[in-house]
Amino acid sequence: MYDLFSVCGIELEYMIVSKNGLSVLPVCDKILEAAAGEITQSLERGAVGWSNELVLHVIELKTNGPAKDIAGLDSLFADSIREINRILEPMGGMLMPSAMHPFMNPDTDMHLWNHGDREIYETYNRIFNCKGHGWSNLQSTHINLPFSSDGEFGRLHAAIRVLLPLIPALAASSPFREGSHTGWLDTRIDTYKNNQKKIPSITGQVIPEQCFSWEAYEKGILEPMYRDIAPYDPECILQEEWLNSRGAIARFDRKAIEIRLMDIQECPRADLGAVSLITETLKTLVKEDWSSYEAQKDMDQSYLVDLLRKCAKDARNVDIEHEGYLSLFGIEEKTTAAELLQKLAERMPETSNYKQEALKLCSIDSLAERIMSRTGSRPSPDVLKEVYGELAVCLAENRFFEP
Repeated sequence: MYDLFSVCGIELEYMIVSKNGLSVLPVCDKILEAAAGEITQSLERGAVGWSNELVLHVIELKTNGPAKDIAGLDSLFADSIREINRILEPMGGMLMPSAMHPFMNPDTDMHLWNHGDREIYETYNRIFNCKGHGWSNLQSTHINLPFSSDGEFGRLHAAIRVLLPLIPALAASSPFREGSHTGWLDTRIDTYKNNQKKIPSITGQVIPEQCFSWEAYEKGILEPMYRDIAPYDPECILQEEWLNSRGAIARFDRKAIEIRLMDIQECPRADLGAVSLITETLKTLVKEDWSSYEAQKDMDQSYLVDLLRKCAKDARNVDIEHEGYLSLFGIEEKTTAAELLQKLAERMPETSNYKQEALKLCSIDSLAERIMSRTGSRPSPDVLKEVYGELAVCLAENRFFEP
């Protein structure tokens, strides 16, 4: 059991693509087999773990258990990325960042993980049909933060709800789907929110409901979700806490909240900068330095949902005029999402890990906008391949993508 903010767990998802043309390469099983000597679903590389995902063309890197200090984690993740790229070299492959492959066709390119214990994946596929972008083309960064009591859970959950709408403004990296600009800078979130519309209670409104105790969460979120999927899942294979697909989900089984709303960035340095900004802002909210716990709990659900939609569509180019929302961050005047993020980064303690990376992230456009500054809104396939190929180089070298 860990107290608030005493540890942090980070998960990074990457697409596996061919070097020649960037087509998806369904070889996650071969990567893990080459590293472990046998086909496995996970393995350890010191402080970093590698594991499979639902589909064969995605691999996940994660902290090997809760990390007490995130300092230096970007270098550890970068070491694993280089090792995986070495394994992929004779296969003609490499890892590619950003939250959505820009021209993948999931109808033809999706291959489910097909080894070992795959009952969960097959059940998802039976119920929802996983041949879609929402299952095979959404790469994200997950942040796991602990709580040790019902009271800590409530405070952390309240703070996370307040901050969630700003995460796409910070981290949008998915402007294209099937070769076209969708009109959204964070297409992943637009896709994500409709991914399981067959059973709407699983995703809800993406922003979690106002539930600030274990009992309230069970009754308000988990029980309706289990009830609604039961006719499709008579063997109760999916009726676990991880079925919840909101932008942040409570994991009472391990006493943590998992933030799942963040598009993955171009390199671990950028991801850790965003993680640090999010975590430090949550710490200050929980301490009630800017606003009370009661004010955070009372923040209107419909406003948070609307702000999330706006930030997912236009990233930092969103005017924020709601006085009640701004007051939660100790801000009195109207501002933009870009200006608010910049202020939050500047307020980070000087001792914060990755403060310089957070400041850099907030001083430049979102990755989606930087990508589009190079591609335009109607790029040719060759331009997309050139720009996303450069993103893969940024990932391999652990450096920011410049506009």
